[in-house]
Amino acid sequence: MRFLAISDIHGNLENLERLTPEFERADAVLFAGDFAQFGKTETGKPALELLCKKHDQVFAVLGNCDEPDFIAELESRDISVQKTVAFFDSLAVCGSGGGSKFTGTTPFERTDEELVGDFAALDNGEKWHNLIAIMHNPPKDTKCDVIENGMHVGSAALRAFIDKAEPLAVITGHIHESANIDTVGRTIVINPGALADGKYAVLEVSKNADEWKVDSATLKSL
Repeated sequence: MRFLAISDIHGNLENLERLTPEFERADAVLFAGDFAQFGKTETGKPALELLCKKHDQVFAVLGNCDEPDFIAELESRDISVQKTVAFFDSLAVCGSGGGSKFTGTTPFERTDEELVGDFAALDNGEKWHNLIAIMHNPPKDTKCDVIENGMHVGSAALRAFIDKAEPLAVITGHIHESANIDTVGRTIVINPGALADGKYAVLEVSKNADEWKVDSATLKSL
């Protein structure tokens, strides 16, 4: 099964269009938030509308540049996995939206407790080896949460969630300069980079008997 993993569109409709061949090859699309440009929340809806035209199977969350109530637009198109669990084949997909509190200049900044609270539906003490977790804010202390000065700025609570649930894969974003692939225990963590900058990733998984495994994860650029 082939997933197109993208994040941080930031209103760049041109790059969405340029990604058409990858949309056509994908079984589903995993979007880790930030439909809108920084400070221009009105650019989110055109990006959402075009994304939904590109594929009929999209799983998405909001980013910190998106207004919190924009979730209603995702829900009306049945693509939101924020605070909820969706199923695709026997894979579960669940997500956390928004970014950590930082500057206060973006509309959807949240506490660590709020970020990880979006996964409350999964907090039953079980391992979720069939789960793809989508989180706009990256988990702490990976190759996917490093800013230019080398500091790790991810969420400790989201990292603890991964340690506990052991999902198959995590798709994240938010930190544009930290496009990378890492592992946390048995979980592969992918920050595809910002599609606004022409970056994306492809995740391929397969099932052997009742167990899912990651076959490959590749960072790509337009």
